[in-house]
Order: sequence, then structure tokens, then C-alpha cells
Amino acid sequence: MALLSSPLDCHTFSSMDTLISSVFTPHYNSSSGCPSELSFSHAISPAPLWAFQKTLKTRRVIPSLNIYAVTSSSPQDTDVPRRSPHRLLKELEEMKSREQYSRKVKDKMPPKTSILKTPMDDQRLARRFLKSPQLSLKSFPLLSSCLPSSPLSDIDKAWMEDNLLEAKQALGYPLETLSSFDEDSPAAHFDTLLYLAFQHEESERAKNSRYVRIGHSRLSFLGQFVQSLALAEFFLQRYPREGPACLRERVFGMTNKRVLPYWIKVASLDNLIFPCDDITRMKRHEREPAIKQVFQALMGAIYLCFGMAEIYRVVFEAFGMDPDAEDCQPKERRQLEDIDYVSSEYEGKQLTWQEMVAYKRPVDALFAHPRLFRACVPPGMHKFRGNIWEVNDLPHVLHGLGYPLPMSDTIPQATEARNIELGLGLQLCFLHPSKYKFEHPRFCYERLEYLGQNIQDIVMAERLLMKHLDAPGHWIQEKHRRLLLNRLCGRSLREKGLHKFIVYGERHKHASEENRRLRNLASTAVQQALHGLAYTVYGKPEVRRLMFEYFDLEQVMPKSP
Repeated sequence: MALLSSPLDCHTFSSMDTLISSVFTPHYNSSSGCPSELSFSHAISPAPLWAFQKTLKTRRVIPSLNIYAVTSSSPQDTDVPRRSPHRLLKELEEMKSREQYSRKVKDKMPPKTSILKTPMDDQRLARRFLKSPQLSLKSFPLLSSCLPSSPLSDIDKAWMEDNLLEAKQALGYPLETLSSFDEDSPAAHFDTLLYLAFQHEESERAKNSRYVRIGHSRLSFLGQFVQSLALAEFFLQRYPREGPACLRERVFGMTNKRVLPYWIKVASLDNLIFPCDDITRMKRHEREPAIKQVFQALMGAIYLCFGMAEIYRVVFEAFGMDPDAEDCQPKERRQLEDIDYVSSEYEGKQLTWQEMVAYKRPVDALFAHPRLFRACVPPGMHKFRGNIWEVNDLPHVLHGLGYPLPMSDTIPQATEARNIELGLGLQLCFLHPSKYKFEHPRFCYERLEYLGQNIQDIVMAERLLMKHLDAPGHWIQEKHRRLLLNRLCGRSLREKGLHKFIVYGERHKHASEENRRLRNLASTAVQQALHGLAYTVYGKPEVRRLMFEYFDLEQVMPKSP
């Protein structure tokens, strides 16, 4: 240690302040108790100092020793004395230079996610792609994109032999293997997807195998939107008079992370998720994330292999979810009186999930989803026929969207009826709640907007899964969120000039002219309502056309001025 002091004579100390200002380091000899070595910047005889140290002991005053720096000497620095102040200054400069260098290197280094691996040669890359199960299906690109990127190993097949029978029995599927189906059938790959669904992030196979971990995350990413769309369609038809707020609370009450462990326990699937633990004794933060991932992955696997109708059977029969349970009821709030009619098939009764599954669309139906259209567009909209908006604004909207689409109808009257209903649905899409909601709660775009949000999410999810085959689920989730930001959705509608046809109430119209945020919310809602109407009238292909060809939601949009 290098110590600095001023040249003082120890006989001249007259106060403790003078003593404390003189910093020194005595080293005591174990045999005599006297200081054996003293280091100063100037030579001073040690005898008077020892005498003064004895006086300090008699007074029981211990000087405070301030340590300014601790340095370590290297063996090569033999030319400079160990306790020299010049040595201390030199080591401080070296320390500062090392810190500055390390800081510069740290700033220049890119994050680990940006460091690319060494590219594989052409032969290895071609061999990997040819062996990948994702390229085995040409008829079902979405299903093939959710298969594992590498063939399953012997450990994976051993898990399937031990546990898949139990999983199928709990879900209500035949116990024999489904690989006997034709390879062109989606059900032939159900065993593989069912295996991936149970390999959550905390499982052993997910920790040790990258292709298993990524396959599960992609299934879980798709399953969350499948679950939301299925329950949204169910509750829209079961409660044709309720608003979106009540419907969202019902969906949340059935599928939130606190109640999912109970449904998993009812279906006897908890042993497959946590083989060595009892979920009733586990902490919430340990069981809830894994159970949520497995449940969503199961929804994705069933949707890919058997379709949306099978989702209702598994949710309400295998898991035993009850839409009339107390936890699934919306909060009590002041409800507006609904005096308008609903469709005759919804009047005086509530649809059950069995009726949803058993429903078959008629061959001569006007719409792709007739029941869903009637649940979102009330029959009372016919009173708006011939109004000013239909005469002045509807032709511009039809021309901008490219409607009506050509359809092959055997009866000309069916085409005319569909075009009339399409015009009423478009008028409902542009009808802001501030116009008629307080007198007629369903004469606004809210229910179509709620449906459009869910169908928009699942269409974008399917697009990203087929576009990025090797990407993990959390990466696709972030890209999905960025592409469907509300401000971007509303901006796409404004770029097409369709926001000019939104019908506001008088008071809200003046407020929206002065507040940009209110205009953005309205344009976003109208665009989502258009997606919902396109889904009910023409089906999912028309939603894809609107999203990726007309509005072009995948484009990189510049910052607004």
C-alpha cells in the first residue's frame, strides 16, 4: 500500500486533528509489540513515534486509518519501490485503461442473437431439408409447417409408446395408432403432434432436443388463436344479444391460467405433464405456465388434424368445461335495453355445443357461415335500406374492396339476396357505436369487430408459420404482435381512404375531428369489422385477400409525419 503524509516531527503534535491528518501504517512485531516497519514519504526517526504511540495507548485514542487504494504488485516491477506513490498512480492509470478497453469491446460486440452460425455446406443442407418431416406433405402446408424439423428419435418413440394411449383415452380418441391412415390424411400425423403438445419447456425432451422444443412452441402459438376463435364463434351464437365485453369475460372465465389446471385434472392429463409431481401441491408459478402451453398446443394439434368442430367436443366433453358455470359469467353491469329482433333460430333458446358440431351448412346457403352472419348482423338492419349512406357511400366502398365477388349460383335470386345482405353488413361495419347504440345496442360494428379480431389473428398466425419453418414460437409471436399493431391496422384503412365513410354521432364526430387517437381507434375497429364480415360471407380465403393483397399488412410501414 502506498501511503502519503507531510513531513512532520512527532514532538510537534499538539492535537488529534494533526494526528489524523498524518496517515501512516505501523507493522507490529509479535515478540516485542513495537512497530517494526514504518513507511513515510520523508525520513523520520521511529523512536519518537513509538513514544507517541505509547501516549496514545494511555489515552485510549485510536487514530482512524483511511484506506485510499489497494493495489497488487507484479513481480516484474522491481525497479519501483513497493510503497511508492508513483507506483500507485501508475497502477491507477493501468486500471482505468483496462476499464475503458473492456467498455469499448462490450459496446462493439453484437448481442448473441445476432451472431450467425457457420453456414452448412450444400450437401448437409440438402440432406437436412430432404429428411425434414416439414416437407413431407404438399397438400397441407400448414400442417407440415407444424411438424418437427427433424425425424423423431428412439427416445421420442419410446415416450409415445408409453403415454400416447393414456392421452388418447383421456381425449376420447381410438386407442389404435392413427398412422394406418393414408399419408395424405391429416389424421395420420396426429400421434406426432400429440407427442409435441405434451413436451412443454420444462420437460426433459424439450430441454435436450431443439426440434422438440421448437415444435411444441409453434403448436402452442397456433393453439392460442384457435382456442380464441372457437370460443368466440360459440358465444356469439349462444348469446346473440350480448356485447363483446361480456363475451370476452366468458371466454376468459373458461380459459384463464388459474382454472386450466382444474380442467387438466378433470381430463386426467396432469400425470403426462408432470410425471413426478402432484399439481395440487405445486406452486402456481410452477404449474400454470406449463399447463397453459400444453392446453394451447393440444388445441393446435386437434385443429390441424380434425378441424374446428372437434375443438368443441374436446373442450366441452373431454375437459368438461361448462359455459353456465358461475366463474364463466360476466360481471354485472348496466345493460342497454335491446328491443330489436334476433334471427328466428336464436329466438328463445341457447345453442349448445352439440348443435354447433352437428350443424351442416346447406348447399344453397348464401354465406360461408350463415349462422354466424345472422348472429352478427341483426335482421333489423333492413330498415336502413335506401338511406343516404347506401346511395352515396356504399358504391365507393364496394368499388374499393372489389365487392361483390363473382359467385357461381344456380339461382339468380340468390346472388341478388347475397348482395343486399352484403350491403347491409358493410353499412353495419361503418356504423360507429356513438350513432345508434344507446337506442339499438346491436346497430354498430362491435360484434363484427370482435369476430374480426380473432379471425385476423389466426390468419396471420397461419401465414407466419408457413413462411418461417425454423422459427420458434416466441419469435413468431413477437412478429405477429408487431404486424397487427392497432395503429398499423387503422393506418392501412386510412391509406385506402375508407375512413371517410364512417358514420359517427354528432357529438363524437366533432371530438374525433380534434382528437387523432379517437380517429385511429375507429378506423382500426372498422378494418377488423370488415375482416369479420368477409369471413362470414365469403370465408377465410377472402380474409387472406383483404389482409395480404388489399390492405397489405405485411409491408414495412414508414413513420407517419
